[in-house]
Amino acid sequence: MASNFIHNNRGVALLVTLTVMTLLISVALLLNRKMRTDAVTGRLIGDRTALYHMADAVIHTGMAILVVDKMESRIDSIQENWADPEYVKSALEVLDFKDSKLGLTIDDELGRIQVNALVKYPKGRHFNPAQHRLWIRFLRGLSSGVEQFENLEPPAIIDPIKDWLDRGDDDAITGLSGAESAYYQGLDPPYSSRNGPFKHLYELMLVKGITPELFYGAGKAVGFAHYLTVYGMTATKKNEKGIGWTFEGKININTAELPVVAALLPAEFFELATAIVEYRDATGEGEFIHDISSPTWYKQVPGMRDVTIDAALLTTRSDFFRLEARAERGKLVTRLTAIVQRVKDKKTGQWRCRVISQWQNSPQPEIVEKDE
Repeated sequence: MASNFIHNNRGVALLVTLTVMTLLISVALLLNRKMRTDAVTGRLIGDRTALYHMADAVIHTGMAILVVDKMESRIDSIQENWADPEYVKSALEVLDFKDSKLGLTIDDELGRIQVNALVKYPKGRHFNPAQHRLWIRFLRGLSSGVEQFENLEPPAIIDPIKDWLDRGDDDAITGLSGAESAYYQGLDPPYSSRNGPFKHLYELMLVKGITPELFYGAGKAVGFAHYLTVYGMTATKKNEKGIGWTFEGKININTAELPVVAALLPAEFFELATAIVEYRDATGEGEFIHDISSPTWYKQVPGMRDVTIDAALLTTRSDFFRLEARAERGKLVTRLTAIVQRVKDKKTGQWRCRVISQWQNSPQPEIVEKDE
């Protein structure tokens, strides 16, 4: 009896010991995991901060490139250093961040159609006629031969955009497709028309008739947002209401992409847009062939001699640029985008870049898969 009791107690004691050891090991493993997680989290936070500052340094390098360009050139084109990937890459080499990769692209915002220029300022009440015609040609060109946009009617897009922009018209609806606040208040959730300039391009998604497919694109069709900008505001003499700004809406033919160049042309010469872009971009032995410094250089393109682009739509200069920076370390990537305007300091007379808008494309660094 006593022997059995002792053996039973020993068995219980062993079981208790094993249970306690298991619990202690489990706690130890949990503590170890937490410590490793905290350490990794700390490194991630540190890497995230470091990547952000690297990307910001890249943005400032791009701004420096643009300032130098302004001092050296009176035009802006795809033929200049700021648009040359190899030149930009070499400029980034001065940022000697260890174990990191940096990237930068610079694009001219005035190579895009300025949405806010669709109405005339300072009143902002009526269509800007030249811009209205530009939009019609642009949307027709965008939908031509594209199955996803085959039913696109320009007024169904243009009129609601105009109503979103215009003000002081007692909420009068433009055409048959327009929409003012009464329409938007009937939606779920309800909201009001801005009756003023767009602040961000994504605001277009709030406008009647503009679908995600039209905005972003669908299939192989490129969305129209790729060719648009809300930037381009310039100072003017203040009127009686204290408004001292406008959107000229002039497009830089030296940087515009094919669909935008096509929209600049009278409709009957739409097919010549490809020849214009090819002439502008032509190179030989690593050098650009043609001089595009004159605002009318396009007349040198075969078939364009007697064609005149509306001067109200055309420029060869720009001070508005989009800088897209990329900083990479290990499997983490951070992207930073800035819209800048080159301005001249009134006191010093020196050129500098003013940041109009800046955003991080993702609040957390992306984790990219790499082949080992």
